[in-house]
Amino acid sequence: MPAVVTLHEVLRAPTDDQRSILAALVGSVAATVVMSTSAATILGEVYGVDRARIDLIPHGIPDLPLVDPAALKPGLGLEGRHVILTFGLLGPAKGVELMLDAMPAVVEAHPSAIYVIVGPTEPDLIREEGEAYRNRLVARVNSLGIGGHVQFVDRFVGRVELTRWLEAADIFVTPYPDLEQTVSGTLSYAMGAGRAIVSSASAYATELLADGRGALVTPLSAAGLSAAVTSLLADDELRATLGRQAYAYSRPMVWPEVAAAYGRLFERVVSAATPTVAPARYGYR
Repeated sequence: MPAVVTLHEVLRAPTDDQRSILAALVGSVAATVVMSTSAATILGEVYGVDRARIDLIPHGIPDLPLVDPAALKPGLGLEGRHVILTFGLLGPAKGVELMLDAMPAVVEAHPSAIYVIVGPTEPDLIREEGEAYRNRLVARVNSLGIGGHVQFVDRFVGRVELTRWLEAADIFVTPYPDLEQTVSGTLSYAMGAGRAIVSSASAYATELLADGRGALVTPLSAAGLSAAVTSLLADDELRATLGRQAYAYSRPMVWPEVAAAYGRLFERVVSAATPTVAPARYGYR
């Protein structure tokens, strides 16, 4: 039976074991799917995988309408606020500390700004240290004097609620410190909601936000984040333009399109694996 493997993150600097295991896995299947051009490049350069054996199918996203954030804010208690959003499992890889450090300057320029962080703490962190990491973030908020401008939504939210948070956001931020990151579901979802995005210049963000689809902060710093966010909050038309361009680019990423791409891939794989059987001959000679 032919098999297809889908890879999420692809490491540029794997250990020897990681490299050999992934290379063996890819070598054992009929096709390999990655979600970004950078991941495909790494598979070829680092793992020695033939580019012809790699299929690029983007990270799937909900098919959401493009809406005005102001329409969603009252239902979340955010009417009249400039909403900056990060969502996902909370941990050091999210870079939330940098955005918190950026907030005093943002608030000075835009007193209505609020940074909303949606999602529970990473399970591995909970097992290792309980909520110590989240508590450190809360202490940081208090020490910076921005308690009225930061909101933690400390729980897993379902698809409907997550959609409301995304659509209520004026700016989505991904201040991730890992610049080798080759895929991000949160960034993909924000594009699908048509939000203006400010991101670190990771491999994935650089690919998705090219050509005016978002703002890249390089080098990643609190000052760079505050400058980018402050500038976007001051320019309604620019935010709307970035959001529209991100939204248009993300249309091939909606679930029906991704499903269709997988369907075509499976048909190709099955067709290549199906042996040709000669027609049976009947009768006597």
